[in-house]
Amino acid sequence: MIRIVIADDHTVVREGLKQMLSACADICVVGEASNGHEVLARLQECPCDLLLLDMSMPGRSGTELIRQVKAERPKLQILVLTMHEEHQYAVRAIKAGASGYLTKETASDLLVTAIRKVASGGAFITAAVAEQLALDAMPRTSATPHLALSDREFQVLRMLVAGRGVTEIADELHLSVKTISTHKARMMQKLNLDSQADLIRYAISHNLGEGA
Repeated sequence: MIRIVIADDHTVVREGLKQMLSACADICVVGEASNGHEVLARLQECPCDLLLLDMSMPGRSGTELIRQVKAERPKLQILVLTMHEEHQYAVRAIKAGASGYLTKETASDLLVTAIRKVASGGAFITAAVAEQLALDAMPRTSATPHLALSDREFQVLRMLVAGRGVTEIADELHLSVKTISTHKARMMQKLNLDSQADLIRYAISHNLGEGA
């Protein structure tokens, strides 16, 4: 029996997933969470084999949450289920410790297959993500300076491109405005950009816009 905790901040998504998985005799949903704090609490309360994780939730989420979960439960398998389709986001999730990455658009066809594969110790990624992981293992080129960004800098970049201001980002990530401003400054330096307009153009040309 594969015991699963579902983490998604939308109740309708969690209910839909539970209904979909209820038809599988070898899969049992033992807990659910709507934010990062609840994820950590449920994993303490409910012994499980796999965490089905949305990348974008209130509070701690994304690669930061994946790393913390893996630090506390190194043997727990993590399958990311998200709206983010960009390969760069998937690569960062895999590098943080996830064993699989699935978009919500394709979930109905592949979710059960992905759960079984990841729970058995395998990996579930698309060919495009596998190719991106291979490319990332090669020496970086001047054409892709965003690969040098930290996970937090990458997150701030996507939120800025989506139209959020520094104060709004700070509130959403529960960080200080000064911290976000520092991340922004370092990000702009690494990308060799001078303005917000340059940042938006760069993001569009590299398909780095926020997908959720």
